Amino acid sequence: MIIIKSEREIALMREAGYILSDMFEELAKHVKPGVSTLELDAIAAKFAKDRGASMAELGYQGYPASICASINDTILHGIPSKKEVLKDGDIISLDIVVRKNGYCADACRTYMVGEVSSRAKAIVEAAESAFYAGLKFLKPGNRLGDVQHAIGMHARSKGYFVPRDYTGHGIGRDMHEDPYIPNYGNPGTGIRLRPGMTLAIEPMLLEFSEKTYVTEDGWTVKSSLGGLTSHYENTLAITEDGYEILTIRKEKEA
Repeated sequence: MIIIKSEREIALMREAGYILSDMFEELAKHVKPGVSTLELDAIAAKFAKDRGASMAELGYQGYPASICASINDTILHGIPSKKEVLKDGDIISLDIVVRKNGYCADACRTYMVGEVSSRAKAIVEAAESAFYAGLKFLKPGNRLGDVQHAIGMHARSKGYFVPRDYTGHGIGRDMHEDPYIPNYGNPGTGIRLRPGMTLAIEPMLLEFSEKTYVTEDGWTVKSSLGGLTSHYENTLAITEDGYEILTIRKEKEA
């Protein structure tokens, strides 16, 4: 069941989203060679606590950390560790869910560590541009399949693959709500978008194949053929005439 949010509920999600937007700015200062992913986890958790928010991922279905930190060939759910230390040339996706006043905001950014290759820059840029390709179709009356199709076709046009088993989703009081939003689809299919829907749209790109596998820790998702991966996500609300991104402060939107 898709839950339509009231203006009050969207305002609460916006508050959580702006905390998350500010958190990413703080984390960006610390994403550099020599920093461990566990240190980034601690920085994020303290930031949320200082702003009166909580980290929704911590304890979710037993997940043991506050953020997901996924480096290079890890596409999703990398568990922060003091043993995993950033190196020059890495790219790292930080996927984070903040909860404030009972409502969630979910977003992901992929950061480039030090001097990275042109190959790394390309996939990071492609994940973000795939997100915005999908947003062109995000307005009331359109079908969700139009958004999904645009994301998938953009990824393909850049030479990348999208995973089949991991998707975007609805969001609100719960981190994951209906509908689920794959990064591929057919135009003219799927639910019709309505004002008050709140969605987490998240292109995930892989270099060599759509195939992934889960490591022995039960969480970390890696590309089956290696190579680089990138992930970009925001929480949005459908409005009467389009959409609002809730995890980017309005004054900072492009």
